[in-house]
Amino acid sequence: MAEQAPSTDHAPEPSRAAETSASVERNRRKTREGVVASASMDRTAVVVVTEQVRHRRYNKTVRRHKRLYVHDQENDLRVGDRVRIAETRPLSKQKRWRLVQILERAR
Repeated sequence: MAEQAPSTDHAPEPSRAAETSASVERNRRKTREGVVASASMDRTAVVVVTEQVRHRRYNKTVRRHKRLYVHDQENDLRVGDRVRIAETRPLSKQKRWRLVQILERAR
């Protein structure tokens, strides 16, 4: 009997598939840009994220603000800094975001 070589039409090997899904999962996390409103807590800052949305009935542009608690490992944020933040696992009762980058320092 002649043995056939296994076909290569199936999905990639498991280790590579797991690596790919993990990087895709990490890239799906939300990122936001905002301004630091408070930095008086230890390793935590409050960032105000403003978004403009159209009102569903009146079609007027409305600004909405959210105050997000952000993990700041080095305690180097100051009030007025523009920052980029990313979603992360829950770090405390209210803190679900981490600092990615400081875009602009306050003057």
